Amino acid sequence: MATPRLSLLTLILAGILAGTLPELITGQVADIVTDAFFNGIISQAGAGCAGIGFYSRPVFLQATNSYPLFGTEGSADDSKREIAAFFAHVTHETGHFCYIEEIDGASKDYCDETNTQYPCVAGKGYYGRGPLQLSWNFNYGPAGNSIGFDGLNNPETVATDPVISFKTALWYWMNNCHSIIISGQGFGETIRAINGALECDGGNPDTVTARVGYYTEYCNQFGVDPGANLRC
Repeated sequence: MATPRLSLLTLILAGILAGTLPELITGQVADIVTDAFFNGIISQAGAGCAGIGFYSRPVFLQATNSYPLFGTEGSADDSKREIAAFFAHVTHETGHFCYIEEIDGASKDYCDETNTQYPCVAGKGYYGRGPLQLSWNFNYGPAGNSIGFDGLNNPETVATDPVISFKTALWYWMNNCHSIIISGQGFGETIRAINGALECDGGNPDTVTARVGYYTEYCNQFGVDPGANLRC
């Protein structure tokens, strides 16, 4: 049975009254994402990796202040599963925080010309950048609007500002994966939400296995059952 705890609303009200809401929210996530956990991931990246010195636990925790429901909604076990799932995908997408930008990304076309709400800007590339490798103009545009940078005209900001970089990952997660994992649909459905067109339904079972491996490893570190429906 999941460990009971104070409701998020109670915690938020307490934080507002005390003037410590950012610290309150960050503290809950920080209790799970310890130095040992974060360093255990990034230490597996090679010394020459661009992500060394760019990705860090303090920057991640700073970014979570803008997303107070990340890792705090539901039971304590729900929080652990969500954080394990997020870092499983980040580990896979970045090679243990090695990569900031997609390999050969500049040579690939991530412009959806049919999307007129977030039109591509000539000369700009919307390839994968950041912890979840944000891609496509239809993601850079709204992510920038939400976070506060010009995602269409300056997509490279995701690769040069580490706080914004983590915020783009959290923005994508909260809009596409958060409700899936805390509602018990299973880790497999978060794979579908991130790269399902290429990996799910037999598309690339090896990468699905890799993601599941990271997820179950992190769940074990957090002492929580990973749940069912791990694959897609």
